[in-house]
Amino acid sequence: MKFPGKQNILLIMTALVIIILSTVFSFRLDLTSEKRYSISPLTKQLMKSADAPIQATIYLEGDLNPGFRRLKRSTADMLEEMSVYAGKGLSIRFENPSKAESTAEREKRYAELEKQGMTATAIYERDNDGKTIQKIVYPWVKLSYKNKDIVVNLLKNIRGNSGDENLNISIENLEFEITDGMRRLTNVKTSKVAFIEGHGELSEAETYDISKALSRYFQIDRGVLGTDATILNEYKAVIIAKPQRPFSESDKYIIDQYIMNGGRVLWFLDGVRVSKENLSKNGLSPAIELDLNLSDQLFKYGVRINPGLLQDVQCASIPVNIAPAGAEPQFEPTPWYFAPILLASYQHPITKNITEVRSEFASSLETTGGNQSTNASLLLATSDNTHIVPVPGTIDLSESPKPNDKNYFNRGYLPVAVLVEGKFSSNFENRMRPKEIVAAFPFMAKSIDTKQIVVASGDIIRNETNGIASDSTTLPLGFDRYMNQQFGNRDFVQNAVLYMTDDQGWLNLRSRTFKLRLLNKRLIADELLLWQVLNIGLPLLLLLLGGITYHIVRKRKYAR
Repeated sequence: MKFPGKQNILLIMTALVIIILSTVFSFRLDLTSEKRYSISPLTKQLMKSADAPIQATIYLEGDLNPGFRRLKRSTADMLEEMSVYAGKGLSIRFENPSKAESTAEREKRYAELEKQGMTATAIYERDNDGKTIQKIVYPWVKLSYKNKDIVVNLLKNIRGNSGDENLNISIENLEFEITDGMRRLTNVKTSKVAFIEGHGELSEAETYDISKALSRYFQIDRGVLGTDATILNEYKAVIIAKPQRPFSESDKYIIDQYIMNGGRVLWFLDGVRVSKENLSKNGLSPAIELDLNLSDQLFKYGVRINPGLLQDVQCASIPVNIAPAGAEPQFEPTPWYFAPILLASYQHPITKNITEVRSEFASSLETTGGNQSTNASLLLATSDNTHIVPVPGTIDLSESPKPNDKNYFNRGYLPVAVLVEGKFSSNFENRMRPKEIVAAFPFMAKSIDTKQIVVASGDIIRNETNGIASDSTTLPLGFDRYMNQQFGNRDFVQNAVLYMTDDQGWLNLRSRTFKLRLLNKRLIADELLLWQVLNIGLPLLLLLLGGITYHIVRKRKYAR
């Protein structure tokens, strides 16, 4: 009997040691260049902190096209990766909403999912005969934890993108969307966000939709500032939504010292005062600079709002009656150049992969660059066909420029929203404190690291309402009733607040980018048989040639 050599024994022992160690210690390798199958340390820590089992139900199941099958597989892979680190385990199951014994039962099931907040997505495809087929899918995941449920939308639908691009973006955002739901499920401490009142800001009804969206994360309060300099200390962020009256020095001092102590402020400010009532009645309105007594403070923080109205070729539409006087009204969609559709920066996690943001009577802004301790990031800007209407002046709806007039629309990519981060200098440095202020802490002339966002259009955060008083209904923020289109206002404001209050960097998960590798569908259709033969026949042919070669070599070797 021939015993194995020393090298073989060493190899066998090494393999046994590896097998034994693999049962005790586990490791995972992600060999993709984009780290598709890796999750962040924050996500791992979140999963480890769960002190009860988590169940994930994926409703993206059934007869799916290749794109949605890819989204389903990516979702399952992400959840499986998370389950490795789940302290008490994470179970995954699939459910097909369309599976039912009858149409009535299927419709009942759809209605149940709608009640839980899951909306269906209709997919239109063509069969082999060229007929259009409609399929209903639910790209949602329901997370269950300690008798609480939260539904997570997996599909991003960005206007102007192809279906493949939107599916790729959806896959990029999977970790953020799922961990966002997990954090809301497991969160035991609720932070506070405040809307400032007392200067003609938007009403509760006009900010209802964004307040409802933010209430999933925060306790939302509203109120005037008063004289207590510490009144804002308990809030993670403060929102100033479209004020119309000047701020007093005491209000400015309270906001200033809130910022110096690390507070975060989102300013939604108009640069110009326009009367919408006059425009709707007679088509004319004066346009004058809106003095909120904030210019000095914002300048100190590094931002200046320019007094002027922006017109843009990329804009919303409004219905205009083109019928002669006395005739039956006949409305026709007309470009509303004073409602620019703003481009969202692809570079920042706040605005990455959100659709354009609708504004109205917006102004441009600029960073002053006087503070070396802060950094500014562009969030929203106009298109490359913009005009600035100087003020004071008059808006006349009867005067409508031609969209192809390059001499009129001669500006482009003007900033409308910026994020400023770093250490800010106090606006009240070397100044007397307002006498009515009650201060319980020492004055700070320099802030700790903090953040501010300045948006030169108050209407970006305002939702439309239908009806009057108790009969009114609120439209979603960013929904244009005349265009019947949803813009990205809600996503922008919600992401902005989450970024401002995020001390751990969760929103940076939205920065993940996967390269979209699409197959040439036309080439596949034209050369289908060739690729089928190559994919199926070529491996068999290589295997056959290898077998023949091995047989010939073996025969020659032993024939000697």
